[in-house]
Amino acid sequence: MPKVSFTFRGLIAPVLTPFNNDSTRTLNLSMIPQYADLLVKRKVTGVLVNGTSGEGPSMSVSERKLVAEAWATATRTTKQHLMVQVGGASLPDVLELARHAESIKADSILCLPELYFSPTTTEQLTDYLRLVSLAAPNTPLLYYHIPSFTHVNIHMGQWLESQNDHIPTLVGIKFTSPNMEEGAQALRACGSKYVVFLGNDQLVSAGTALGMDSFIITSLNMLPELVLETVTEGLVMRNVMRARDNQQRLTSAVMAISRHGTWVETMKVAMSLLTNMNLGPPRAPLCPLPTQAVTSMAKELQGLGFDIRM
Repeated sequence: MPKVSFTFRGLIAPVLTPFNNDSTRTLNLSMIPQYADLLVKRKVTGVLVNGTSGEGPSMSVSERKLVAEAWATATRTTKQHLMVQVGGASLPDVLELARHAESIKADSILCLPELYFSPTTTEQLTDYLRLVSLAAPNTPLLYYHIPSFTHVNIHMGQWLESQNDHIPTLVGIKFTSPNMEEGAQALRACGSKYVVFLGNDQLVSAGTALGMDSFIITSLNMLPELVLETVTEGLVMRNVMRARDNQQRLTSAVMAISRHGTWVETMKVAMSLLTNMNLGPPRAPLCPLPTQAVTSMAKELQGLGFDIRM
């Protein structure tokens, strides 16, 4: 068994990082308490910091620490689960970030694979994550499987089955992939020993049909009620038709948002349109959306019945 306890199940928002609209996109940490409060009031009981949506790999080690510390302070008040993503850097920096996450009492750590000298076997991935685990021996560790970004395609069901406690603190994965057969195998691995957080906004109802009860999806930032209703109908009420209808509305919103640029570029705009939080522009090489794209997104979301703040 893992050497740590991990009991959290439910919804975790992969939070966006607030930047100032200046030449270098400096951090705007003053917005984080308000951001945490917004999410917890809308029943989002966990946050993932410095992930893909949070532009973690676009920040320096010191910036990532500052963001994690700001969220650690905020979540002490809101009592939300704090997960910190530490990967996407050189191994010494990843280990430093893991040690830092443990020092600020993060509830869990998420880690990408090595992104340049990428693992191609289950053994290589296990050896890498074991080093991360040993750097933070008292904090639950999850692997971040997102092959569309990392191009690491190690089968998660097979990898989890191979573990046999090689990684002392491993408790599960974030599964950001459309391959639900693989996701189902991961969920059943080792007698369902590991938690699987589904990371695909358009497959929430499909995940609940498989028995998945935990999700880390970007739309939780701006459409948490719709996500929660989809999960509840599919997992608790077992109303497949209602879950499917809610999923279709969520999928339509995600498509209306993401068609106008890359994922983070568009989701930052959607956050400002659908909530009272303007988290600033993304950091280079990502770019702010043109005014025409913002206007078009707003009209599409309005057409789908969502309230827009302009």
